[in-house]
Amino acid sequence: MTERTLIKNLLAATDGPVSVSGWVDTVRDQKKVQFVVLRDESGAVQLVNPRASDADGNTVADELSDTISGLAQGTFLTATGELKHDERVKLGGVEIKLEALEIAAAANPETPIADDTGVDKRMDWRFLDLRQPKNNLIFRIQTTLEHAWRTYWVEHDFIELHTPKLMASASESKAELFEVEYFDTKAYLSQSPQFFKQMAQPAGFGKIFEVGPAFRADPSFTSRHATEFTSVDSEISWIDSHEDVMKLHEELLVAGFAAVKAKHGDEIEALFGVEVTVPTVPFPRIPLAEAKRIVAERGYEVPRHDDDMDPEGERQIAAYVKETFGHEFVFLTDYASSIRPFYHMRHADDASLTNSYDLIFNGVEISTGAQREHRIEILEAQARDKGLDPEELAFYLDFFRYGVPPHGGFGMGLSRVLMLMLHLPNLRETTYLFRGPTRLLP
Repeated sequence: MTERTLIKNLLAATDGPVSVSGWVDTVRDQKKVQFVVLRDESGAVQLVNPRASDADGNTVADELSDTISGLAQGTFLTATGELKHDERVKLGGVEIKLEALEIAAAANPETPIADDTGVDKRMDWRFLDLRQPKNNLIFRIQTTLEHAWRTYWVEHDFIELHTPKLMASASESKAELFEVEYFDTKAYLSQSPQFFKQMAQPAGFGKIFEVGPAFRADPSFTSRHATEFTSVDSEISWIDSHEDVMKLHEELLVAGFAAVKAKHGDEIEALFGVEVTVPTVPFPRIPLAEAKRIVAERGYEVPRHDDDMDPEGERQIAAYVKETFGHEFVFLTDYASSIRPFYHMRHADDASLTNSYDLIFNGVEISTGAQREHRIEILEAQARDKGLDPEELAFYLDFFRYGVPPHGGFGMGLSRVLMLMLHLPNLRETTYLFRGPTRLLP
């Protein structure tokens, strides 16, 4: 049996016997010739079957022709035949003259989704939706992006961790927690690896990262929220301020975007109509109070009762940064302690502000980062200030009783980065299998 060849490798192969395997994309069943477009994980190729005819030119029935006539879109098969290079063939400059087809699994002839099907129904049939070249590309981009990030971390001597997702208590707050039965007690699904990545600092690890699942019991139906998502986290020791965390963050993103542009830039432009821009460093940095003034001058007032920046404010400040600096990213810094977790370090000269930031990309927040408070007595006081009982946080606070270096880090949503990179309207598109308040299948 001829060894399987990936379709993307056909152009570099020599003419002659070849075998390809994939699924049927389209069939054109004409009087004198049949064409099948076969697609695999790497691309598409045209299969050709000249119909047999008698002396009078009438088509003669044969087994191969009958098989092709009965093919439904989505049928998985192996095709063997003669590879021929022909620059007139628009699809890749090659075609295969068919000799045989071996059907691995026939598809139902009526497909449940079409090109104009809405996103929710497409999610119902996600395995079919993912056959589309655009959707296939999304997850190849994701692979390249994560590989580039890991390469950066490893080359800079970071340690990769896999923190537990079952917790005895909340990792961030008591809100938005999924509670599960755990033998004779209760456990909670981790909202974030925050406490555990901080634990690595007194453990002497220095610099760590994790790419893993996180869970939020948030009954939100927005285009950018999910109840389960992939969180990209990093934490580093011996920092002077959150500026060191921002420097790490922007260098990591540059490495990832450069890798994606180099490997997939042309495909992204062809399929999504988007040019991937590798951001320049340093990213613009704007204190939150100044950002609110800028937004107000543009005609939008962030609600005064809100110490945060609301979604419209994020869009407005992103537009300002794009117009002023030609940049898709902006760090909003110095958030109020009233809306930040108790473990964010506060300004030495103004306890109402924190050494923290949000990173905005194309008008949407993709990450929060900060310098952490590492002094146990201040940490306990800040916990009390937030209405928390230090005794309930004993396991976490114990990290700080035996020495810990100044440290900080960030958490970032993987699917959000991809969504905004590709200018897609919905997080569902860049999540392999989306989970939201009303979706647990497939």
